[in-house]
Amino acid sequence: MAAGDVARRIEELRELIRYHDRKYYIDAAPEISDREYDKLLEELKRLEAAHPELVTPDSPTQRVGESTVEGLEKVTHSEPMLSIENTYSIEELRDFGRRTQRLLPGEKIEWVVELKIDGVALAIIYEEGRLVRGVTRGDGRVGDDVTHNVRTLKDVPLKLLGNRVPELLEVRGEVYLTNSDLVKLNEEQQKAGEPTFANPRNAAAGSIRLLDPRLCAKRRLRFFVHGLGRCQGIRARTYFEFLEEVREYGLRPTPHAQLFDNFDQAVAYCEELIERLHEFDFEVDGLVLKVNRFDQRERLGATSKSPRWVIAYKFEKYEAPTRLKRIYVQVGKMGTITPVAELEPVQLAGTTVTRASLHNKDEIARKDIREGDIVIVEKAGKVIPHVVRVEKHLRRGHLPPYHFPSHCPVCHTRLVQDEGGVYIRCPNPECVAQIKERLRYFASRSAMDIDGLGEKLIDQLVDKGLVKTYADLYRLKKEQLVELERMGEKSADNLLKAIEASKERGLARVLNALSIRHVGAHVAEVLAEHFGSIERLMEASREELTAIPEVGPAIAESVYEFFHSQTGRKIVHELASAGVKMTAARQTPPGGPLQGKTIVVTGTLEKYSRQEIEELIRQLGGRAASSVSSKTDFVLAGKDPGSKLEKARQLGVRVISESEFEAMIGR
Repeated sequence: MAAGDVARRIEELRELIRYHDRKYYIDAAPEISDREYDKLLEELKRLEAAHPELVTPDSPTQRVGESTVEGLEKVTHSEPMLSIENTYSIEELRDFGRRTQRLLPGEKIEWVVELKIDGVALAIIYEEGRLVRGVTRGDGRVGDDVTHNVRTLKDVPLKLLGNRVPELLEVRGEVYLTNSDLVKLNEEQQKAGEPTFANPRNAAAGSIRLLDPRLCAKRRLRFFVHGLGRCQGIRARTYFEFLEEVREYGLRPTPHAQLFDNFDQAVAYCEELIERLHEFDFEVDGLVLKVNRFDQRERLGATSKSPRWVIAYKFEKYEAPTRLKRIYVQVGKMGTITPVAELEPVQLAGTTVTRASLHNKDEIARKDIREGDIVIVEKAGKVIPHVVRVEKHLRRGHLPPYHFPSHCPVCHTRLVQDEGGVYIRCPNPECVAQIKERLRYFASRSAMDIDGLGEKLIDQLVDKGLVKTYADLYRLKKEQLVELERMGEKSADNLLKAIEASKERGLARVLNALSIRHVGAHVAEVLAEHFGSIERLMEASREELTAIPEVGPAIAESVYEFFHSQTGRKIVHELASAGVKMTAARQTPPGGPLQGKTIVVTGTLEKYSRQEIEELIRQLGGRAASSVSSKTDFVLAGKDPGSKLEKARQLGVRVISESEFEAMIGR
């Protein structure tokens, strides 16, 4: 092969390997097998070995150096890596949001929410697209030069992708180790007679500072971008745009980051993410909320310790090892089969934990959880305890894999798996376990709020054949109740009063209480407000349901199927016969100037607060939606509108001013 052809082939292979690195590590969408990838890398190594004059520092073959460094040099950061303010209180978090708004009076503030990865902070610097340095945070002003180890991280490109790379790019982020890789590492450490690691953070912290990059390369460290330092030539003007920009360069931003128009939405997303901690294969010790616009960040500035535009909402996290004695399954109100770990008692956050959720069949397989294993159990905030990982290096003897049951443990019906989903269900609606769970939810505070109707009482009522349906609760007699365990006359009277009072809860509460798939408290309120009565809702077509903002096709199909099924109609008829009120507390006034219109408000208005304008829209027959879609009739834009304005323009949705709105409603 001619010299020119060799050089071209080498460069072609490098670009191919970089492309496939991105597809694997950044996009999580590999296009070739591991073996095909290895063949590309092997060919590149052979050509570079035969032509060492063509080897460049950014070649994929140069990820691991052949020699150790003598010691870690100290490097001064171009801009300090400041710590950030944090809180464990939701109220203090909201105070921070209000304080930030006071510092930017009258301005629209967008917020980005990110996971706070429990790893090691690192700054990585690129010049003209090539990796030149990696530095630990250190004390925030001076850190250790760990470039030799950063070059071993597979999801950190040695050369940025694309033709429009900035002159200078300093990304800041977190070096971390997944729980899965820690399990493998500890197995390898034990076999080699080396000490094992207590948790992923300790492993990452020790590995990134190793003097021998060949050892670091074996540790499978990874990197998430969650910030920027000194940069020249980036296109982004907001942080969310920056995350998308670095993704184009082949770097991996922190996953599940979301942009929100206001602080309340951001806080709600934090609470949602905390409920999903078990899904992540990496350690998370909080959520981070950041002002999106860079110009607003500059005006907010920083104290001597931390920036004023960012806060971490942290939660107390406790973990401990214990033995998993057995795995059993529970049946939920919708028939969902949830596996549960029965544990040897272990102390976490001052409480004794004996059970932990395993969530679903796939999670057991992914973590390779087996009865008899030593497992790490974690409790974070108010979330129920869950198993983080198995200490496989402590597994003794042969422990057989767990086999998920094929039939319901209560009614013995053959189980089915959701099409395209991970959940396995008992399809028998007459299953006693499902009946009990549905009744418990029906009586709960967010549903019909029947005080005194607890778990043990429901068990008795169902087991004795007194209650099988929701309507049966309204047929209960005092003489039946006083025959039950621990049920005196006064308790029976109080329970009957609570059941009678629940008849007046209204349509939204009833819809939430019925355990219709995909219908929770919020969707129930949306449906109740739109239709006003159960009769009107039962007449709705699939198309009419789908047309309602915040009701997608899946919810519409579930609602339609329920109210057109024999079971659903029977439930409604029986509740109506029992005297349960199934109309909305406040129905949409007919014939208002905004009747049937869906309106989205963005920015700050002169005459109305957000709550006041949305209430006015409802009073005049319209619907105040939270997001812009093709179904939106118009967007009411005030001062400093957010991304909703751009979305409206993209979709061709009409945008009106405050004065145009008032003219429309006749004011």
